[in-house]
Amino acid sequence: MFIQIIIASLVGSVFALIGGVILLTKEEFARKASLYLVSFAIGALLGAALFDLLPEAFEAAGDGKSIFVFVVLGILLLFIFEKFLRWYHCHDTESCHLHTFSSAVLFGDAVHNFIDGIIIASSFSLGTPVGIAATVAVFFHEVPQEIGDFGVLLHAGYSKGKVLLYNFLTALTTPVGAIAGYFVLPFIPNVVPTLAAFAGGIFIYIAMSDLMPELNHKSKPQEFAHLFFIVLGLAILWTIGVMVPE
Repeated sequence: MFIQIIIASLVGSVFALIGGVILLTKEEFARKASLYLVSFAIGALLGAALFDLLPEAFEAAGDGKSIFVFVVLGILLLFIFEKFLRWYHCHDTESCHLHTFSSAVLFGDAVHNFIDGIIIASSFSLGTPVGIAATVAVFFHEVPQEIGDFGVLLHAGYSKGKVLLYNFLTALTTPVGAIAGYFVLPFIPNVVPTLAAFAGGIFIYIAMSDLMPELNHKSKPQEFAHLFFIVLGLAILWTIGVMVPE
């Protein structure tokens, strides 16, 4: 399972960086593609939370009330985090004017990637389908986020070389979080259901509070296309849970 966790954390980081590199080479194309990835991310995040993370958390904990507490805590924590880091998941660099917050972007990205690593490790501890589902959700969530981060840093005046270097360093915190989660979780096994519920709350918040409003603002000419990608994300996450055995 350790190898699976490391590979999963690296896959998400590497491909998220590739998404950023696309922005550096073909900025206009990447911006158009990123909005469809946002649509897919909404479905993938909701699918991971509602079809995999939360059901597994309920089954492992056996106490639905306590699980809901941690779902709410995940939502509230990310809400507070965004209040202090308003740049989070900003895909439109022209309207956000976030060049003065470039340091906060890098710090927040590192922290968020570290949490993603822990989520991946804790999800695999619940089973391969849950781990794959969480990895897919994290991957499609990270790509548009990284594209947005690249755009913010470029707008702030960073050279392309520094943008790549800084994003590479922050991406490394994902496998670091995964390794930390793998070695710490066995000593506190009862925390796995709460972490899964906590992660589910985070995924729900990101999908509903960050990504869906972003899509509503910018998807008017292609509503049905974006709806298709949301449903596709949900369908793929549901299929993973059905097709990949425990």
